Amino acid sequence: MRIRCFACLAVFLMILVSCRQDVNRLSLAGEWNFALDPQDVGLQEKWQEKILDEIVQLPGSLQEQGKGEDVSVTTRWTGQIVDSAWYYAPEYEPYRQDGQVKVPFWLTPDKHYVGVAWYQKKINVPSEWEGRSIELNLERAHWETMLFVDGRQAGECTSLAVPHRYILDGLSAGEHILTLRVDNRMKVDVGMNAHSVSDHTQTNWNGVIGDLSLRVRPTLYIDHVRLDPDAGQKKVLVRVCLAGKTDSADGELLLQAENSDGTPVGKAVRLTAEKGNQELKAEVDLGDQVRLWSAETPDLYRMRVTLNTPQGADEQIVSFGFRDFRAQGTRFEINGRPVFLRGTLECCVFPLTGYPAMDKDYWKKIYGKCKEYGLNHVRFHSWCPPEAAFSVADSMGLYLQVECGAWAEVGSGLPQDEWIRQEGDRILKEYGNHPSFCLMAYGNEPSGNRQADYLGKLVNYWKQTDGRRVYTSAAGWPYVPEADFWSTMEPRIQVWGAGLNSVINREAPRTDYDWREIIRKDMPTVSHEIGQWCVYPRLKEREKYTGVLKAGNFDIFEASLRKNGMEHLADSFLYASGRLQTLCYKMDIEASLRTPGMAGFQLLGLNDFPGQGTALVGVLDPFWEEKGYVDGKEFSSFCSQTVPLIRFPKMVWTNKETLKAPLEIAHFGTEPIQQAELEWKVATADGKLLKQESLSVSVPLGNAVQIGEISLDLSEIKEASKLVVSAGIKGFGSCNSWNVFVYPVEERNENSEIYITEKLDSRACEELSRGKSVLWLSYDALQSVKDEVAVGFSSIFWNTAWTRGQAPHTLGVYCRADHPALASFPNDGVSDVQWWELVSRCRAMNMNVFPKDFYPVVHLIDDWFTARKLGVLFEARVGGGKLMVCSADLQHDLPSRPAAAQFRRSLMDYMASERFQPSRELDLKVVESIMNNQK
Repeated sequence: MRIRCFACLAVFLMILVSCRQDVNRLSLAGEWNFALDPQDVGLQEKWQEKILDEIVQLPGSLQEQGKGEDVSVTTRWTGQIVDSAWYYAPEYEPYRQDGQVKVPFWLTPDKHYVGVAWYQKKINVPSEWEGRSIELNLERAHWETMLFVDGRQAGECTSLAVPHRYILDGLSAGEHILTLRVDNRMKVDVGMNAHSVSDHTQTNWNGVIGDLSLRVRPTLYIDHVRLDPDAGQKKVLVRVCLAGKTDSADGELLLQAENSDGTPVGKAVRLTAEKGNQELKAEVDLGDQVRLWSAETPDLYRMRVTLNTPQGADEQIVSFGFRDFRAQGTRFEINGRPVFLRGTLECCVFPLTGYPAMDKDYWKKIYGKCKEYGLNHVRFHSWCPPEAAFSVADSMGLYLQVECGAWAEVGSGLPQDEWIRQEGDRILKEYGNHPSFCLMAYGNEPSGNRQADYLGKLVNYWKQTDGRRVYTSAAGWPYVPEADFWSTMEPRIQVWGAGLNSVINREAPRTDYDWREIIRKDMPTVSHEIGQWCVYPRLKEREKYTGVLKAGNFDIFEASLRKNGMEHLADSFLYASGRLQTLCYKMDIEASLRTPGMAGFQLLGLNDFPGQGTALVGVLDPFWEEKGYVDGKEFSSFCSQTVPLIRFPKMVWTNKETLKAPLEIAHFGTEPIQQAELEWKVATADGKLLKQESLSVSVPLGNAVQIGEISLDLSEIKEASKLVVSAGIKGFGSCNSWNVFVYPVEERNENSEIYITEKLDSRACEELSRGKSVLWLSYDALQSVKDEVAVGFSSIFWNTAWTRGQAPHTLGVYCRADHPALASFPNDGVSDVQWWELVSRCRAMNMNVFPKDFYPVVHLIDDWFTARKLGVLFEARVGGGKLMVCSADLQHDLPSRPAAAQFRRSLMDYMASERFQPSRELDLKVVESIMNNQK
């Protein structure tokens, strides 16, 4: 009986506490009256004085509730369309029909609306609230709001980043009508591609999300609290800005630091709020046991700020951390130790809602994946996330770069210049206490002749206003001397416009280069948007799009694949291109980690970017989930706080050489490594150990730390081999590995029974008619053919639609690794470093006119927009004989191209054997079609 009584008492107390918590707050979530105003006549016709007819739910957007317009060829998109082929090209005609519209350049929304919408709700003001200040909180609105109370305008707001708050004074008890006008047209030219507004990513939605509530405030209340923690002194400078009747009301302010669980830390500080004084400040000492915040140790505190006045109490509890994030030389430091930013972009990609997540759970998923894949940093590309994103980053330990929502022309005296400055003020005021908020920029890649002057002054203004983080002008450019760090696209293995002249395509794979000659010597350098390596669409992903956006683009891509008889290869193309994409990211990231003094990188991105032509650049999909070809364990082997690195001068060797390369470590942990054991080894692909050595190492914080050298005499390797070289530090969970390939140097005569030709000439036809075997090396012959397929080693950069066809146009190779033609050419059926010698001197054979069910031995994976059947190698019975055709260069410079020489040797071995029995027969004219226009 006593237990039951105690239980009842506990429930009663919980209800009582809940009631006390809600007595000063009224939620406005639920049904709102609603009306669209596409002609923008509502103000003129005084809709604020009418009762609106339709119903929607807030928080939410009108689009997710089926409001708006159907998508059509006349839809007014917010976002640049570089490739406009969808509007006129015949192949897209089926996708332009009413009711069947699907666009290839981003996800297709169910509904679209740009313009004014009106939202309306009746409220009942409690008698206890009468005559007091009442705050309306709209946590995130998109994007201009205008508020009316009982038909009278109460204010307006245009922020994209912070809550829209309205103070309503003098409301009587009883019923009132709130009418909210929301306009999602481009109110200020922040740039149609800015991720704060664009259909490329989150969509240009209309509505209000997050917290919608009314809160009654005392006559004198807390407007905001700014905390400036001093990690060295273990003190916090607390500044409390008051609002309300500051000229006539008195009050007492109590400042109490707490642990994250609410237990007090140090002594409380009391201050008196005097008439006319709008800001109070004091230092709060937390004592000597303060724990510092960092990505590895995300320790948090709270500051409880209580204002007691004769009219009631007001309170704010502000989370914070002791951390000192600063630029020091060419590095960033966190609490006095070097930190290397391993970052990705968050581009406001939320396909289910079309607007950012406002709850903590989804941000835990995003940041959890970042940490699983070895990252410690997130850049918010041209937008600012909501409170939940900062709060979770604080608790999980992420360094955030926040931007003012712009990708625009600046410095020209246009309205956005002042709006950006004001938006920066709003962001710093709202989110500046979060320890995770470490970096800030105006936005992305500005334009304007006076951009550097404007942004230099803006950076100075921010530094003078708020010194709790580091600032730069913009992501990408320009360099301004006032900045704390430089964001630049130069330290990358591929940049826009480089195409086949980039390092990864121009030079044979190696790992001994870095960016030391590129980075600045006067400030930290962060490489801008590295990667951008595409992967084939994961068509099965479409079932995930159950919200406002649908992957109609994937339907288009699948249709192209089906047209050419390859729909069954979609998963194989995904896996093969994904393995190449992973290799490209490994090369990009390791180059940054090898660079002495470099400050970090920002990937674009860890997850896919669904817009700008469909940029499938993520190893994760838009939902932050795996695609099936790489996981966090593998990715973090070359992307984490401690990474062994080997500077290979090349990745393809002969057995006449000694495999020799310097071994080093990049280490950015919490402290140096003392007397650990580093082990490196070389093994065959099937795990046979060839050599292993252990070294006792002590590693300081930093990178380019020289450890020693790996060395292996390759003379004992008699057959073509794939070797795996690995290095790891025991006890640190860091083990990195690389594939290298070794080929024997041998002189041998090729089988004279096989006719080798560079042209499909009369002699070749005669040999085939006699039932002989012919190897047609078509590389030279195809040089004279107009070809619109540019082949390179790397994956496609960003995508061809948005780069106006930038090379390369292919996504690597795919083949059956066990095909007997490749028996002497070790491979995994996907692109690896040994394929560079082949695909860097290769012509794609367009096999679209071949029978639909005829496939090459080695595919080149085409751009998904065209999905052509492209081959490097195929075999067939032709004219009674057996024909093998290869469009990679197997004729020239073979002594200096051991992989190409070995590929040729493997083909010759196969063709000379009984295994060479092509199963399909082709007409000679079909084979000759590869010499026609390759378009």
